[in-house]
Order: sequence, then C-alpha cells, then structure tokens
Amino acid sequence: MVLATSSFAQYRLEYGGTVGIANYLGDIGGKEKSRRDFIADMKLAKTRQAASGYIRYKFTPNLFAKAELSYMRIAGDDKLSTNPGRNARNLSFTNDMFDLALHAQVVFYENTDLGSDYRFRLAFRSYAGIGIGGFFSNPKAKYDGVNYKLRPLETEGVAYKSIGLCIPATIGFHFTYRKKHRFGWELNWRTTFTDYLDDVSQGWGDPSKMTDIGQKLSYRTDELDPNLFEDGYLNNFGFKKENTINKRGDATHNDSYLTMNFTYGYIIRGKSSFYRSRYGSFFKKKGRSKMRKIRAKF
Repeated sequence: MVLATSSFAQYRLEYGGTVGIANYLGDIGGKEKSRRDFIADMKLAKTRQAASGYIRYKFTPNLFAKAELSYMRIAGDDKLSTNPGRNARNLSFTNDMFDLALHAQVVFYENTDLGSDYRFRLAFRSYAGIGIGGFFSNPKAKYDGVNYKLRPLETEGVAYKSIGLCIPATIGFHFTYRKKHRFGWELNWRTTFTDYLDDVSQGWGDPSKMTDIGQKLSYRTDELDPNLFEDGYLNNFGFKKENTINKRGDATHNDSYLTMNFTYGYIIRGKSSFYRSRYGSFFKKKGRSKMRKIRAKF
C-alpha cells in the first residue's frame, strides 16, 4: 500500500490558463451616490476582458501555491453615472493592465469521488487564498478619436508610477476529471496601494504647467452643454487658484480591481522520490513483472 500510494498519487504540478472579465473600483463612473466600497459602486457596462496563464503546485492535499501572469482591461466613464457631480466632471479612461502574483490557496471543502463509484474519476474542491503581486498600469483617455497615455501628462500635477504592488484575494472551485484535466471558476480581487489606476485622485492640476493635450484631458467639463445643468453649476469644476477645495477625485480611497475567470488546467503526473530511489530500477529489469496500476485518490 505504501509503495502504491507513493508511486501513483504524486499528481502535484499543474499548468493552465483562464479567460474571463474584469472591472474596477475607483473614482470614475459609479452610481448615484459618492464613492462606495466593493461592488456597490461598479458599473457593469464597463466590464471588460481578462485572461491569464498559471502554474499551480500542491504541497499537501489542502494547500496549493499558484504563480499567475494576468492581463486585464479596466475602464470607466462619468457619462454612465447618475451622480450629477460625476456627470459634470466628464472624465473617462481605459487601462490595459498586467500583473504577476503568487497565491497561497487553502481547500476548505472537497469531494474526491463525485458519484461515489470508487473510481475517483471526478473530484471537486473549493478553496480560498491570498497572495502578493505586482502590476503594470497604463491609463489612457480618448480625445478627438486618439488615445493618449495619461500618466506622462500629469493631469493633476502629480507624478505617479506605472508599477505597483497589489494584494490578491481569491475564492474559487474546480472539478478534476480523470486526474489530469481541471475545470474551474475563480474570483480574484486585488487591493492596491495607489489611487491612480484611473488617473484621478486629488484635484485639477495647474493648466499653466501642462501641455495643450494635458489641459484638455485634465479638464473636460467644457465639452458639455451647460443647458443640461443648473445655472452656474459647471463653474464648480476645473482648476482655480482661489478654490481651496479643488476636488477632482477622492484621495482617501485607493483603487482596486477584480477578475472573474473560467479556468482550465492540465495536471502532470510524477513519481515520488521514495519510489524512484527504492523501486525504480527494480521494475526496469527484464523478466520482472510490472507493478499493477491501482487507483488512488487525487
């Protein structure tokens, strides 16, 4: 039994990919109220694509480590908001992001023999995890049909970095078919330490210190029809030296982003060091019968 378990139950390494959707929580878009946390302030109309590739390793039956390289697009548009202040601000963005993260995942429920036929052809696991990662961010906005990178323009008079840290938190499940094919679903929420995934955080920058296109993309209220708002309302927007508030965004909350993906992984079967060192050469000799393959839990 020890020999059989150590030689045939070493299904530890898995590689695969995911496809799904992405969204974000930040300063642009949202609903009728001021900024709220988590999904309450997201606009589903700005949900965009996501994909990733990963390698996952099983340390114990209930503990996995996963390294993942992901791509996702996040976006936002004040035109979709029902908040008058956001409508009048009139900002929008898209951001094609990449992140690389390492996750620790813990299984909290499993059934290794769905169907109870003692053949262990189909297994189910649900898990939760947390990790650490780094991301590349590149917010852009469109003006007259052209996409411009916003970070170099310093639309708020602030220089920020394109690379940052994130804390990914995951929850998901997967089915394992015939010990080789793994199909699943995963939700991954990344908390960041920046408020500039959407190029909005504090107040309007001084236009005298910007390029011409920087001025146009920093202050976009002048593109709106003033007849759609109360008299004088639009005067509250834009840079004014005498305006001590000068609120363009909410600097008290950092941005975050999430993906929801369908996953597929292929599991590589290996043999234990115990089997190779003690019995590997024995079963290669001529005239010896091969050890019978038996089923084991995965």
